[in-house]
Amino acid sequence: MRVITGTARGTNLKAPDGLSTRPTADKVKQAVFNIIQYEIAGEVLDLFAGSGQLGIEALSRGAAHGVFVDAGKPAIAVIRENLKKTHLEDRAEVVCCDYMTYLANCRKRFRIVFLDPPYAENYLENAIKRISEIDILAEGAIIVSERPLGKPLDEEFSGLVRSKDYHYGKTTVTLFRRERDVL
Repeated sequence: MRVITGTARGTNLKAPDGLSTRPTADKVKQAVFNIIQYEIAGEVLDLFAGSGQLGIEALSRGAAHGVFVDAGKPAIAVIRENLKKTHLEDRAEVVCCDYMTYLANCRKRFRIVFLDPPYAENYLENAIKRISEIDILAEGAIIVSERPLGKPLDEEFSGLVRSKDYHYGKTTVTLFRRERDVL
């Protein structure tokens, strides 16, 4: 697992030990960043951060600031280590709490939100639903969601426009965009 391009290009990243974290495969990460490469800017939220690799890739490619949220203390330690290794810690905030607690207290607005939760749970649907209910998405914001191939995901969430699904091996990536504000 490494940073693909940008200021931290080629830096190898550490993943938390054990089976509780499933890092995004480099092939999937490359595909995701090919899709959003011209839209990387502003604040980024890596909500189920794990190793922090998605948020770190975004920072390496020019995002202004990243917030990394994970409930696991071992994951938080790895995220901090990876940020230090990539020299991006000055543009990052690391938060140790569960995703719903973070969303309930969040007062920031994000340009990109990465959602790569544990596959066996219903965290993805709950996170997208909650994000659609609160005002944390900047104008033109993108939600990048990852789930196992074949796992259904609701077609509609209030205030969000769903793109097509992208399939990479056993992984499906779906992008949601904030609906344009009606004048």
